[in-house]
Amino acid sequence: MEGSDALRWLDALLTADLEDLAPGRARRALLLSPTGGVRAAVTVARPGDSLLLLQDPVQPRPVLELLAPYVLSSDVRLQDRTGELALLAFPGREEPPAVSGGWASAPSVLGRGVDLILPAEERGRVLGELRGASEEASEEDVEAWRVASGIARFGVDGEEGDLPAECGLEDAVSFGKGCFLGQEAVAKVRNLGHPRRVLRHLEATGPVRAGEPVLADGREAGAVTSAAVRGGRWFALVRVRWEARDAPLRTASGAELAP
Repeated sequence: MEGSDALRWLDALLTADLEDLAPGRARRALLLSPTGGVRAAVTVARPGDSLLLLQDPVQPRPVLELLAPYVLSSDVRLQDRTGELALLAFPGREEPPAVSGGWASAPSVLGRGVDLILPAEERGRVLGELRGASEEASEEDVEAWRVASGIARFGVDGEEGDLPAECGLEDAVSFGKGCFLGQEAVAKVRNLGHPRRVLRHLEATGPVRAGEPVLADGREAGAVTSAAVRGGRWFALVRVRWEARDAPLRTASGAELAP
């Protein structure tokens, strides 16, 4: 994304406070509907003078497609660079590895840590340089780490139309900034009520699977959205009705769920 209006324009639409986003920094943000429902979750990165919107491909719709109708007369140019760039994530690290090429961006799209953004054709070379010093994680390893860490994934643990508080994404909302799309609806729920359901990060006493019903007092209260085993322990992200958020929970197969 480029243009003299790009940062200001994006700040007026997304939930994160982006006005002070410095080069090399990134911030998680949401694009909401006017009624406060999540339409996309992104990490806004600023590797240099341009802006990058980093989006999980599992999400229902590309964020550029959703943003395009709002450009109007603004000096903003949107471009899909999916095929041009590659991203290597290093969760838990403060600095990227010392390799040539690319731009560092922090925090990581995975949360605490740093990313290395580089031209797609450089990915193989950089991975070759990193072998021996770093271990490449499989998709299954990353997913297990995510679930064990309690990191919500939009398109998996939440769906389009959910409020941020219903899908574990409220930390991507800056309630102290000026206007953004859907702000009034989100603030109303936060200040005057509560969401219909919440996402909880829990540990299970036995195997669990995504989609499995969750019971409170013998009655169905929600479902497991993500589950994984890590270090011999089972973890789950569970979405339940607001009224059941503090009740003893178990899966339909009998595994107990607790913080």
